[in-house]
Amino acid sequence: MKLKQFLKDWTLPVAIAVGTVVYLMFYLVPFLDGAGDMLGQVVDTIFPFMVFSTLFSTYCRIDFHQMRPHRWHVGILVTQVALVALNVWVIFCVEGNPEQKLLWESVLTCIIGPAATAAPVVTAKIGGNINTMTAYVVISAFASALMIPAVFPLLERGVSTGFWAVFMIILQKLAMVLVAPLVLGWLVQHYAKRLCAWIVSIPDLSFYLWAAQLAVTSGVTVRNIVHSDAAWRTLLMIAMLSLILCFVLFLMGRWIGHQFGDEIDGGQASFQKNTALSIWVAYTYLNPVASVGAGCYVLWQNIVNSLELYEYRKKH
Repeated sequence: MKLKQFLKDWTLPVAIAVGTVVYLMFYLVPFLDGAGDMLGQVVDTIFPFMVFSTLFSTYCRIDFHQMRPHRWHVGILVTQVALVALNVWVIFCVEGNPEQKLLWESVLTCIIGPAATAAPVVTAKIGGNINTMTAYVVISAFASALMIPAVFPLLERGVSTGFWAVFMIILQKLAMVLVAPLVLGWLVQHYAKRLCAWIVSIPDLSFYLWAAQLAVTSGVTVRNIVHSDAAWRTLLMIAMLSLILCFVLFLMGRWIGHQFGDEIDGGQASFQKNTALSIWVAYTYLNPVASVGAGCYVLWQNIVNSLELYEYRKKH
């Protein structure tokens, strides 16, 4: 019973540990090389379906009539745009120093990313409003889809793809993990009510699906670090900057949300990022090592989530 309660209270750190240990096992044990390569291909194939399933089960529970913009949405978005502009200015200032530029590009990949598509899952678990959070996730996705193609070509001269081409690529990627499960969730609520009721009846389904997704993401993060050609000093500095950024965004979001009576939602919306998208855009348009920032960020944000979940359970 104690083990079961421990796993329930600390699901997210356990998922991170499992993903890390499993990857390192396949990486360090020579006779598992072949199996690891095959498993990696399987993971790459099923991962989008894991994300889809997590969101679909979440959207089956929400009240679509309550999904409307709120004042705190504006506050969080304005803050994000301001931080992106400041970050870009810093990158231009340190352009002559490759290491400094890499460090600040790694920070940018975290800031410019949209709110995590799994943010409503945690928000619901800690007493927040899943409907307003889901509305913000949709708004945030489109805001980032505009900012990323507008900003990244300015930072790397090798990026030659036009604005609208990049815009549509990012929208297409987001549509698979955001729009499709949202639409399907609405259809199931209205036209397959028995299926919807069955999905809703499974306790914490979205949360545990997300934990499985987190284990996979953690393994991918460790893979990016292990195969990076950057110096360990640089990687450690990226990890520390992503940790500081995580707490800064969390506290700023809580403060903004508090001004409008939605402190929990504001904190989650500001700091919980779609790191999978951030890693992809860093690999595509910036120095690939910059993706380590987003990879480390996912670990920090889920440690914070675990602490929030633990505190909420203690009080309730």
